[in-house]
Amino acid sequence: MSKEKTAISAALVAGLFAIAPALSTAAQAAETITVYTTVAPEQLPIYERSFRASNPEISIKWVRDSTGVIAAKLLAEGANTPADIVFSLASENVIQLDKAGLLQPYEPAGYQGLDPKFKDNQTPPHWSGVFAYMAAICFNTIEAEKAGLPLPKSWEDLLDPRFKGKIVMPNPSSSGTGYISVSGWLQTLGEEKAWTFMTGLHDNVAMYTHSGSKPCIQAASGEFPVGISFSSEALQLKKRGAPIEVVMPTEGVGWALSSAAMFKSSKQPEAAKKFMDWAVGVEANKVYAGLWEVIGRPELKGTVEGLRDAPDKLMINNDFRWAAEHRDAVLKQWQDRFGVKSEPKP
Repeated sequence: MSKEKTAISAALVAGLFAIAPALSTAAQAAETITVYTTVAPEQLPIYERSFRASNPEISIKWVRDSTGVIAAKLLAEGANTPADIVFSLASENVIQLDKAGLLQPYEPAGYQGLDPKFKDNQTPPHWSGVFAYMAAICFNTIEAEKAGLPLPKSWEDLLDPRFKGKIVMPNPSSSGTGYISVSGWLQTLGEEKAWTFMTGLHDNVAMYTHSGSKPCIQAASGEFPVGISFSSEALQLKKRGAPIEVVMPTEGVGWALSSAAMFKSSKQPEAAKKFMDWAVGVEANKVYAGLWEVIGRPELKGTVEGLRDAPDKLMINNDFRWAAEHRDAVLKQWQDRFGVKSEPKP
């Protein structure tokens, strides 16, 4: 081979090696999706392992925060959001994103097999339910005995003056768990009675937290005897040995449908569709079944110990569209009345 040809070949090889890292980086970036979520940090690896078992070529960048923060962030970012997917956001918030024109309609594979209450009523659907959780009372039996507090059986029982300063609950403006309680009271009691109830409850509340799980964690640790939180968190803490009773009030409980949706602005739409397919599929629902008591696929059963038969009896007839449409007005009124007891934001 001539020196000239050798030089040309060497230059070509050098050029290929030079562009290879760029090609590799581009290929890697093309298979990474950004997922905004409210899922507890310790659960994220569980979901990611399940998804990547059937989609090893796609990696996930998680952006995690509370319901109120994630919803506000997405609305503020609008069409410029870097998110490809929102996962485990309350349906009321997802409906707000849809009204803002941000969601990409898509019917995931397996969508027709979902329980009807997990489905959007549009064709094709703009979002899909993945799992649900209910409001609950976490009651520390040891601390309650010290303070002489009776076990509450209903929401009304929490108005007993003996509970003054003994209750914590989530701020509905920043926590989806807080909003499902407030929305549930408004839908079951009617507006006048619900605000009267919340005023009486406010007298006994020590603090409103910005995390939905924190009130139950505080009750489990004995910091406060009573925490209004959500059932799955309560049952997981009890399973780990916390001295709490999980009370599902007799009037019925509000509940949130955690949902998934993809964005019109997604830079990775095919990868995002694969995530949606997984999110409503059997394998994902097997994971949900070990963590949540209400899941989307009727052929599987939530296995969270303690509430296996409770959902159908306790879940109110939740009107998600009403909850979405009235959310801003409800939260403003709640903040004006009760926000003074909110914990400082971090």
